[in-house]
Amino acid sequence: MDRISRAQRSANMRAVKSQDTGPEMLVRRAAHAMGLRFRLHKQDLPGRPDLTFARYRTAVFVHGCFWHGHAGCSRAKLPSSNFEFWSQKLKGNVERDRRNQEALERGGWHVAVVWQCQIPDLRAATEAVSRIPSLRRFASRRSGGAS
Repeated sequence: MDRISRAQRSANMRAVKSQDTGPEMLVRRAAHAMGLRFRLHKQDLPGRPDLTFARYRTAVFVHGCFWHGHAGCSRAKLPSSNFEFWSQKLKGNVERDRRNQEALERGGWHVAVVWQCQIPDLRAATEAVSRIPSLRRFASRRSGGAS
């Protein structure tokens, strides 16, 4: 049983932002500090990626573990109340993510997903961005290192 009322739970879920979230802001700061320039939420691309690096044909999604069903993550635990609704809702999100990523790849884009649980701070976000293969060469040139 949920500890709060159904109406309050609904209000809480409606208040969750879909853009400019904390994890997304960390990834944006990290990429910018690395000298990478990007566009935000390009509406003309499938799934409106959180960041797009047109020069590298790379789309980055910063996914919340709960909303996008991060397999094996404790943050992706389904609520016990209204289980059937949430199960269907989150399965739909995962399926939509898959379709959008496939469409981007068919269009010649590299796609990367950064999960909320992987980036608790700016240092971790910087490491996550530097591990994106299509951005790695550029990031290592900017920092003077080789990878």
